[in-house]
Amino acid sequence: MEVRNREQADAFTTLDGSTIRVLLDSALGGAREQSLAEASLPAGGSTQRHYHARTEEIYVVLEGSGEMEVDGDRRTVVVGDAVLIPPGAWHEIRAGFDRGLCFLCCCAPPYSDEDTFLE
Repeated sequence: MEVRNREQADAFTTLDGSTIRVLLDSALGGAREQSLAEASLPAGGSTQRHYHARTEEIYVVLEGSGEMEVDGDRRTVVVGDAVLIPPGAWHEIRAGFDRGLCFLCCCAPPYSDEDTFLE
């Protein structure tokens, strides 16, 4: 059994501009078919609009609120919301201006920079 605490994960900035902590993936924990990361944005911050050719993602909002865009469809997201992002869908998420946004990012297959295409 692999158990990793988020405090064990070093934070870094991804290509899309979010700060993430990888919780489990192939390099950390041996997950072969998926990855799980905690992502955060400061108040008013956003990711750069992008897509993944192969990867399906699910975002789950843990703290804050913001606006999610998937292929032109924009919706407000709040704590407890889960958003499906199909492979090939352009997307970005923006934190509200009153506080930061924290969300889980589940990717299958696992996230990779090579599968991230910026606008």
